[in-house]
Amino acid sequence: MSLPSTVRLERTTPRTARITFANPPANLVIPESVVTLLKIVKDLENDPDIQVVVFDSELPDFFVNHYDGAAAADLPQPEHEDDTPVWTDMVLRLSKAPFISVAAIRGRTRGAGNELALACDLRYASREKAFFGQPEVGIGIVPGGGGAERLPRSVGRDRALEAILTSVDYDADVAERWGWVTRTLPDAELDAFVDATVARLASFDRQALATAKAMVNRATLPPDADLVAAFGEFANTLTQPGFAARAVGLGALVAEKGLDVEYQLGEYVGLVNETL
Repeated sequence: MSLPSTVRLERTTPRTARITFANPPANLVIPESVVTLLKIVKDLENDPDIQVVVFDSELPDFFVNHYDGAAAADLPQPEHEDDTPVWTDMVLRLSKAPFISVAAIRGRTRGAGNELALACDLRYASREKAFFGQPEVGIGIVPGGGGAERLPRSVGRDRALEAILTSVDYDADVAERWGWVTRTLPDAELDAFVDATVARLASFDRQALATAKAMVNRATLPPDADLVAAFGEFANTLTQPGFAARAVGLGALVAEKGLDVEYQLGEYVGLVNETL
């Protein structure tokens, strides 16, 4: 019997769809998530009726979290030398798709999850429950899915450097003030606001939406080659001794502290480095 997918697609109306993440207990991204998400995005970008796609989570404390380090060796690799890496292919397609992508962020979103959110066109976050981060450098690797390419375009060079180099978590108030998200809303109002925005966009002309998005893309998206290069740099750091030592330390903390490490990852990353 096959296990249920960590990524679920629901066609909510003829013009809208919802992609929901569910990988308890912390919504870590695993190889199955990456492969399934790419297939879903490919299918939706070729759907002539879809205008708006919402990304959300089944877990209230985690939107989409970082990649599961224990599954790093199983990360999907390009079949041929010139092929685009699977995760990179997915985020590139998502940012250029003819539909409008909306992230409804409630809970922690870090690493790959934050890179997915940054690839979405609109990001709406719970003011009380959303947290953001790029923790890679703190554990001896680098962002590989577009974080270093997209975040500076949203928050500026110095703020992106702070977020990526310090590997700390940022709350929704800071994220909104910096431009990391489109806007924050009280948690009780988030779903209604997203639903209203989706319904409004779905009522518009599809071609006008897609063309306007393409026009903004021309002015704002990083070159595809930069994201491809970033994945290669990320993959290389996975083989370095700096990552190996920190992975052992973080694993020991997980064994001791359990799920609290995922709730307070920014703090625990700092503790790992203090012991080296």
